[in-house]
Amino acid sequence: MTSLPSPAIDLSADEARRIVLRAQGFLGAPDRRSGVRGVLRHLGAVQLDTISVLARSHELIPYARLGAVGRDTVEAAYWTETHAFEYWSHAACILPIEEWPHFAFRRRAYRTRPHWHHDLPSGAYDQVIKQLRAEGPLTATELGGAKNKGEWWDWSESKIAVERALMYGEVVCTERRSWKRVYDLAERAVPNALLHDDLDDAECLRRLVRLAGEALGVGTRADIADYHRLKGEQFDAVVAESGLVPVTVQGWDKPAWADPKALESTPRGRHRTTLLSPFDSLVWERARTERIFGFTHRLEAYVPKPKRIHGYFAMPLLAGGRLLGRVDPAREGSTLVARQVSLDSPKAIAPMAQALREAATWVGCDAVRVERVDRPELTADLVRALT
Repeated sequence: MTSLPSPAIDLSADEARRIVLRAQGFLGAPDRRSGVRGVLRHLGAVQLDTISVLARSHELIPYARLGAVGRDTVEAAYWTETHAFEYWSHAACILPIEEWPHFAFRRRAYRTRPHWHHDLPSGAYDQVIKQLRAEGPLTATELGGAKNKGEWWDWSESKIAVERALMYGEVVCTERRSWKRVYDLAERAVPNALLHDDLDDAECLRRLVRLAGEALGVGTRADIADYHRLKGEQFDAVVAESGLVPVTVQGWDKPAWADPKALESTPRGRHRTTLLSPFDSLVWERARTERIFGFTHRLEAYVPKPKRIHGYFAMPLLAGGRLLGRVDPAREGSTLVARQVSLDSPKAIAPMAQALREAATWVGCDAVRVERVDRPELTADLVRALT
């Protein structure tokens, strides 16, 4: 690791927390004119996931920042007018189309890798490209079947081929249709001005580190590298030229960097009160969430049910710039069911009730039912607050 410059700026833990909240769109007036597309450009990546409880995670991200924006509006904002594409970033993410050139380093890396120890029959890859050129955009099913007794994840040959083409950058996922990826040729889906791999690896990494630092406001090496799943040594190689500035944060035991624009003014404005997707970039990284908010966040969907503490899809409650509890929601007809509510203190009752009512209205429910509260003595007060 290269030697680090001595930080000239000291931040208190509270200052860092507020910088993070503003950078992530939770402090200050939301930019409603830019809408969902503005949220995507601001964050730089919105994670996708198969789980849908109240809504899918990529719908919950703009909702948490903008309020009850229509769900159809969310989908249209992502997937129309070549505004976005799906690729491997923090995980499978929706990315602003402007970031296509920045992932040239990853496309090149995929092209030079062994093909997952799985060989495609001669011509299978070319056949998929030919079919997309003639008929696209198409789903894997339309390309010949997503699952057809294939050996890899039970994928068919055409599915393996099109996913390989996606990773190489010859094919782009331009939307999700009934949760199926819709594939098209990059030459059609990416604007000509962006359709290139001209940036070398160092420039790609420098830009992604800068963008991640801007989206986070302030973060450690691990925080910033994790945003687009870069390696620590990749971060080290470019951070000095990224434009981020070194800072020290009270209580953080590792060096940190901040977006210089985030340091120019004191974060002020209204705090959002909302439920967060477990896949929200505010709480992506568990160690960071604990460091900033003193809040242990873990997705338990893949934990055996008897070992779950907070529930299948526990959504953290953000209020007043703090994480005050969480709820594991479900839907039964027109009722939002709070299967398990965890509250840090009685002060969390009113904001939890507000967040549950707003979420219920957004997904078309007209009632909220509480099944269990981790502190039973707070149950009656929460139920009253919901009426």
